[in-house]
Amino acid sequence: MTTIFYGALVTPTSLTAYRALPHALLAVSRETGNIEWVEDDVPAAALQDILARHGVLAEDVDIIELKFGEFIMPGFIDTHIHAPQVPNIGSGQQYELLDWLAHVTFPMESRFSDPDFARQVYTSVIKRTIDYGSTTCCYYGTLHVEGTKVLADVIHEYGQRAFVGKCNMDRNSPDYYVEPSADASIEATRALIAHIRALPPPRGSGEPLVRPILTPRFAISCSHDLLSSLGKLATSDPDLHIQTHISENASEIAFTKELFPPETLPAPPVPLPQVNGVTKSSSGKGKEAGKGGKVTYAGVYDAFGLLRQNTVLAHAVHLEEEEVEIVKARRAGISHCPTSNFNLRSGCARIGMLLDRGIKVSLGTDVSGGFSPSILTAVQHASMCSKVIAMQSSSPPPPNTRFTDRQLPVATLLYLATMGGAEVCDLQGRIGSLAPGKAFDALVVSVRSEAGNPATWGVDMDLELGVRDGRLSEEAELECFLERFLFCGDDRNVRRVYVQGRFIGGKEFAA
Repeated sequence: MTTIFYGALVTPTSLTAYRALPHALLAVSRETGNIEWVEDDVPAAALQDILARHGVLAEDVDIIELKFGEFIMPGFIDTHIHAPQVPNIGSGQQYELLDWLAHVTFPMESRFSDPDFARQVYTSVIKRTIDYGSTTCCYYGTLHVEGTKVLADVIHEYGQRAFVGKCNMDRNSPDYYVEPSADASIEATRALIAHIRALPPPRGSGEPLVRPILTPRFAISCSHDLLSSLGKLATSDPDLHIQTHISENASEIAFTKELFPPETLPAPPVPLPQVNGVTKSSSGKGKEAGKGGKVTYAGVYDAFGLLRQNTVLAHAVHLEEEEVEIVKARRAGISHCPTSNFNLRSGCARIGMLLDRGIKVSLGTDVSGGFSPSILTAVQHASMCSKVIAMQSSSPPPPNTRFTDRQLPVATLLYLATMGGAEVCDLQGRIGSLAPGKAFDALVVSVRSEAGNPATWGVDMDLELGVRDGRLSEEAELECFLERFLFCGDDRNVRRVYVQGRFIGGKEFAA
């Protein structure tokens, strides 16, 4: 059995390009949820012939035909969101990071020791993120193992793709919200990993939708013993993903360096490659430099073996040059969280520079430092952030660069929200674009007036009023629809949400 989508399709191909196909035909297997094939340009008169060529019989197929002003695109991938903080959205705007944690965040998170409370909150949270178009999320839970098991269970019940982690935090946290020891933290982490891996995969697919992820909250909240144990756990399980924060706020960075003087850091389990003929150490000094080198935030994580190709690093606002080298060498990825970075006055991450250096970058909502669970908001603020960086630059962009100190174009913003997230999650072979063999994690988007979003001018109105620009090709017109959605859209424009071929949310979903 096959489901066929016929109409406009948008999918990224690179950081600088995407395909806009006004008359595409896409087939999804109902058994596996994977994309079987895509035809780029199918006139209505040729539809039946194309289906017959693929051996599709009328009785074995459902055809979903999109209207003018509707299109399908890959689902959004939110690589940094704190599920227990959603009730705090819009609170604590007056604080910077560390005070915000103390006065707003930790009091709320401590309440998730009650699994019943956790289920009530998480049921609402996951429904919201799905309806906003996030088909994959990297979720932080709390330090409570039972409450975080509930988070994983709710996600599994809804059918969203996700990584779920229990926060590891055994120091520099309030007495009412801290783990008693590194050993207790690791024991709870192992229990959560076992619970999540026991959840059954969707029917017809051998791969799980919900996966565990190691979650040292940030270096400040973890003792040397805890980071060491987490590193050993990661080394023993290469498929286990890792997520944490890095270089978000100046005070946070200073405190991290104070807690981890270079002489207390072990040598990383895998030596860093040479840079300019010098092997860099995690403490940010060449081996021949001897003692007395400086420590870097990235170097702390690297010393304990926590940076690798499936590590998700949130923020990266104030990375030092040596940290950029370390992150690139380890092939770790960055979750750019511009809404939170603006809101908590952390700063503007130099995303263009990171892209030019070949570092993987994605987008995160970072609720509730970020005040919206929508990746669309992150897209809009990522655009603004890049414009701020460009305006603040006192010299022309460096030669031989594409993104440094420049405004990020629509193609790049689309990529960060979709394929960039897949790369950071190390799932680029399965999600992030609409291509044969990949999972059908996708959105049906409408920029028509019946979507009901007053911020989006319905494109059908252009037809009614006779102001449709006849000079535009259909491809260029579809590009305009995409831009309109990215900058003016909200959950009302997300009509359908699919994960692994299953219809799980959006405004047209009825449970």
